[in-house]
Amino acid sequence: MVRSLFVTQLYEAEIPDQGLLEQLARSIRTLARDDRAGSRWSKEHRYSGYTSYASLNDLPRRDPAFGDLTKPLNRHAIEFARAAGFDLAHKPRLDSLWVNLLKSGGHHSGHIHPHSRISGTLYVEVPPASGAIRFEDPRLPLMMAAPPRAADAPQELQPFVAVEPRPGLLLMWESWLRHEVLPGAGKGERLSISFNFA
Repeated sequence: MVRSLFVTQLYEAEIPDQGLLEQLARSIRTLARDDRAGSRWSKEHRYSGYTSYASLNDLPRRDPAFGDLTKPLNRHAIEFARAAGFDLAHKPRLDSLWVNLLKSGGHHSGHIHPHSRISGTLYVEVPPASGAIRFEDPRLPLMMAAPPRAADAPQELQPFVAVEPRPGLLLMWESWLRHEVLPGAGKGERLSISFNFA
């Protein structure tokens, strides 16, 4: 008998509201044009495009489109927390939310989201071949002499799992799960919104 232990959950859902996605895309482009502090931070940190990560912490109050997004995010965070077996004596609380405008060829190296419980991304606009998000098996540093996995091994046994983004795709995971954005080969800007729940 073989049992699966210590399962890592990845929550996937759709935000099918095309009108909301269009409003969010306009808002992201407006922020990229007007947020000088965010543009400066992005340039200093060699971010290929724009992110409001280090400059704006009030997007749901600043812009009604982001305010409208908080309700479905809260609902999906509760669903994910239940699926992950979290004790829901305290509901997840949206702690931070920022936008990303990633240019063609841009990437984001492997990282985690400290001081949070749930992290995630909503894809707003995604040109073809704009780069997958890739998740890393958290046990990799402990696998010393583990053999490589066969190419046809089930996804849950692979050391890395990549998810191709698409407009409206919502992903959530536990914040300790290391992930990265792979370089895109397509033309155009990939717009996304990332967030943390405390």
